[in-house]
Amino acid sequence: QVQLVESGGGLVQAGGSLRLSCAASGRTLTTYAMGWFRHAPGKEREFVAAINWSGGKTYYADSVKGRFTISRDKATNTVYLQMNSLKSEDTAVYYCADKRFPAGLLDRSVNYDYWGQGTQVTVSS
Repeated sequence: QVQLVESGGGLVQAGGSLRLSCAASGRTLTTYAMGWFRHAPGKEREFVAAINWSGGKTYYADSVKGRFTISRDKATNTVYLQMNSLKSEDTAVYYCADKRFPAGLLDRSVNYDYWGQGTQVTVSS
């Protein structure tokens, strides 16, 4: 079992920044990748970013490329999402997720095995 706890959400003005954190505990040694997804009211959950846990390769949705940065600290089993130049359309509940195995695309939520409880990000225009 893996437990994921997100933090760092909040209310920010458009153009501002936030940094989300996701602390993992439990059986973290076999993590393949960590990802961030978001779910806005009236929309489907969408992929935001992912990082390969061992090699550190990163992947981003086109909508956040150049504005968001995913990173990880292997020593503390924490993954971060630095969000800059925030827009109102970034408003959503953000979830981190743990992908145990290499099979399956990183941008598909169905391929992730463990999820955090989510943290609200609200961007005011």
